[in-house]
Amino acid sequence: MNPVRNSPPQGPSGAPSAGAISNGVKHFLHIADHSAEELSELLTSAVALKKEWKKGGNKPILEGKVLGMLFEKPSLRTRVSFDMAMRHLGGDALYLSPAEVGLGKREATSDVARVLSRYVQGIMLRTFAHQNVLDIAKYASIPVINGLSDYNHPCQALADALTILEHKGTLKGLKLAFIGDGNNVTTSLAHLSAKLGMDFAVASPKGYELPADVVKGSGVALAGNPAEAVKNADVVYTDTWTSMGDEAEADRRKKEFGAYQVNSELLKKAQKDAIVMHCLPAHRGEEITDAVMDGPQSVVFDQAENRMHAQKAILAKLLAQ
Repeated sequence: MNPVRNSPPQGPSGAPSAGAISNGVKHFLHIADHSAEELSELLTSAVALKKEWKKGGNKPILEGKVLGMLFEKPSLRTRVSFDMAMRHLGGDALYLSPAEVGLGKREATSDVARVLSRYVQGIMLRTFAHQNVLDIAKYASIPVINGLSDYNHPCQALADALTILEHKGTLKGLKLAFIGDGNNVTTSLAHLSAKLGMDFAVASPKGYELPADVVKGSGVALAGNPAEAVKNADVVYTDTWTSMGDEAEADRRKKEFGAYQVNSELLKKAQKDAIVMHCLPAHRGEEITDAVMDGPQSVVFDQAENRMHAQKAILAKLLAQ
C-alpha cells in the first residue's frame, strides 16, 4: 500500500490548494469545500430533477452547453452518467481519452485547461493524481468537476447521499458504516457525513486506514473490526479491495481483507432495515457476497442510477448560467 495515496496536495494553510472557487469560477472538487446548506441545495435539486425526468423529461436548461470529459481512468458509470446527464438537460458531452490528451505528458496540464476553456463550457476530469484536478481548476476559466481522483470521489458521495435520503427519508442522525479500504470513496463519505449529520464508522485492515487528517477533520469513528463498525448501522457500505492502479497488490490485499467481507452474517449485526451500498464495480465473492448484493436490503443499483441525477444537479448549478 502507498500510505500517501489519499493525501491531497497542501497549500500553506494545510487545506487543499484549490477550493470551490478558483479565479472567480465555481468548481466541484471536494465535498469539504461546500457548506451543509450548499450540499442540501444540491440534493434538493437532484430530487427535483429526478422527479421531473421520471415524469417525462428534464427541461433543456443546458441547451448549447458542452461538457468536456477528460479520462485517465476508464469507467462505465462516470462516462455514461455524465453523458446522459448532459443529454437530459439539453446539452452535450465530449469524451476525451487518455491517448488523445496525454495529460501532463503530451501537453502541459495548464495548457490543456486553457485550451478546453476556449472550446467547451465545463470540464469533468477522472484522473489518477489529485494534483491534476487542482491544476486543471487553477488554470481553467470554466467550471471543473472532479469525477474521481486518488484523494476523493465527491460525485459518488453526493449520489450516495441522494440514495440514502430516498430510502431513509433523512440523513441526520443515521449511522453509516464503511467496511474496507480507507480510499477515495471513504474520504468523500467521511466529509459528507460530517457536513450532513451522519455518524460514520469505518473498519479497515491495519495499514489501510483513512488518512489521519481526514479522520481528525471529519470525526470518524475507527472501529476495531467489521462487527463493531456495523453494530446498529442504518447503512452498510463497501468497495472493492483493490482499486484501479493498485492491481499489483491484488493477491496481498485478498489475504489482508479476507475478514472484511460484507456477508449475511455481518449484515445481521446492523439494524434490521439497514440498506447495503457499493459504488461498483463489485468483485462478487470478495468484498461482498451475491446473497447480499442481490438481496432485499441492497440499493446498489439505485445508487448507480443516482450518479446521473446527482450529477445533473451539479451540472445545473455550475453550467446553467
